[in-house]
Amino acid sequence: MKDWLKDDERLDYLLAEDLRIIQSPSVFSFSLDAVLLSKFVSVPHHKGNIVDLCSGNGVIPLFLSARTKGNITGVELQPRLFDMAERSIRYNKLDEQICMVLGDVKEIPAQLGIEKYDVVTCNPPYFLAHEASDKNLSEHYAIARHELHLTLEEAVQSASKLLKQGGKAAFVHRPGRLLDIVTAMRANRLEPKRLQFIYPKEGKEANTLLIEGIKDGKPDLKILPPLFVYDEKNEYTPQVRELLYGKEQ
Repeated sequence: MKDWLKDDERLDYLLAEDLRIIQSPSVFSFSLDAVLLSKFVSVPHHKGNIVDLCSGNGVIPLFLSARTKGNITGVELQPRLFDMAERSIRYNKLDEQICMVLGDVKEIPAQLGIEKYDVVTCNPPYFLAHEASDKNLSEHYAIARHELHLTLEEAVQSASKLLKQGGKAAFVHRPGRLLDIVTAMRANRLEPKRLQFIYPKEGKEANTLLIEGIKDGKPDLKILPPLFVYDEKNEYTPQVRELLYGKEQ
C-alpha cells in the first residue's frame, strides 16, 4: 500500500463504485460537488468519448467509469494532482478506460481535437480571483477553487469546442453564478436543457447548482426536483446516501 502513496496521502473508498482514490488533506480531497456532477450528467452506457475538465485527483473520471464503458479523458493543470489521478487510475486497473492529460483547459481542445467528444464534464473554480480571502489556502486548493488560471467563460468555451454537435456538457457551480453560466453557455452554442438546485437542507437557500446543455440544442430547459443533502437530524438524506454508498441491500 505504501508504494502507492506519497507524503500525507491516504487511500479512500468510493463505496458506491467499489473503487479507491488517493487523496491528501494538504493537496486535494474531492467534495460532494464532484459526486453530484458525476451522477447528474447524462452519459452513454456502452460507448462514447468523454472528457472531464479540471479533474483534480481524477475523482469524476473514476465515478463515471462505473456508469459507462466509454473512453474517459481527464484534464488537469497541476502536476501533483495529475500524478495522484494517474496512480488512482492504475490502482483501480482502469488505465485502459481512463487516461489523464496534463494541460491547460484553455489549450486542450487544440490538443485533444475539436468537436470529437460526446460528453464533457467540468467542476470549475467557483470563486473570482480577487475573492481569495483564505490566506492559509494551499496553492493547490487556491488554483482549484479560484479563477486564477481559468475563468468560467473559458471553461465553457473549451467544453463547447470539444463537443460534437448534439453532445452534452455538464457543470457544477454556485447558484449565484447561474446567470453567468447560462450566458456563457448560450454564447458558446450550449443550450441549457437540465437544471437542478442542491440545498444543504429544507428551509435553507440552495448552495450548489447542476446544469447540462446540448451543443446547438433547441431551447427547452427542464428544472429538476430539488435535492436536499441533510435531513432534520443533520444526517444524509436517503438520496444522498445512495449517491455516496450505493443502494441499500
